[in-house]
Amino acid sequence: MRQPRRDTRGIVDPATLLRQVAFRRAAPAPALADLVEHYWFIDWDLAEPYAQHVLGHPAVNLVIMRADAGAPVTAEVAGIARATFSITLSGRGWVRGVQFRPGGFHPFSGRSPAPLTDRRLPLARVLPAAEAAVPAVAGAATDDAAARALDRLLLDLRPLPDEATLLAAAVTDRVRTDRSLRRVDEVARAAGLSVRALQRLFLDRVGVGPKWVLLRYRIQEALERAAPQVDWAGLADELGYADQAHLVRDFTAAVGMPPAAYAAVCRSAGPPAPLVK
Repeated sequence: MRQPRRDTRGIVDPATLLRQVAFRRAAPAPALADLVEHYWFIDWDLAEPYAQHVLGHPAVNLVIMRADAGAPVTAEVAGIARATFSITLSGRGWVRGVQFRPGGFHPFSGRSPAPLTDRRLPLARVLPAAEAAVPAVAGAATDDAAARALDRLLLDLRPLPDEATLLAAAVTDRVRTDRSLRRVDEVARAAGLSVRALQRLFLDRVGVGPKWVLLRYRIQEALERAAPQVDWAGLADELGYADQAHLVRDFTAAVGMPPAAYAAVCRSAGPPAPLVK
């Protein structure tokens, strides 16, 4: 069974987040491993509101949430967020979430996730058959019970992964880990596709184009590796940028501050605690 990632990639200032909330991940059932990256659970009990910023992955999320102790449980599907996503947490609440693998949402909906990009819609509108399973997830007393309830919710939808879905997931995995792939035409060649075929595959299965995915993974890695001692010129070259200025421009546009300023913020916050199941 593939274990959940333990990195904090995409989380802006993870050290502060992990002091404010309890954040865990859990693996899905083996039958869902080709489609679901992991389940993620957050609980908080805050005296003051806390705003968290996330540079999201190229993946759809299913989010079941109670925003505060007296609030109703909500369930929604969050498409890929191309801009930095921000949420303010307050009071006492929790989230039980599903992060699908890139392309992995298509077998559940039977439709391209592109119309969901930059949108959050009620679960009942996107996957109406899943709505009845929400109380079981919300009522789970432990992480393991919540994970098994999410397994049942998803398996009952009878997803049917096809060759295009699995190819989209495999290609995005390679883009995330293979730094030698720096341009869309290189990704297309590695996948054995034309550039136009790769673009169609990504828009139909992932929901965004391959160029955006390449840029997002590069910025996420720069975000995770940011530190006062980082050689930004060297990191820019390593990530495939023409020069440091291009990395600084893209980083600042995504995160809201230049890399050096962000590294100083992270230094003052201290190192993040490791994510554990």
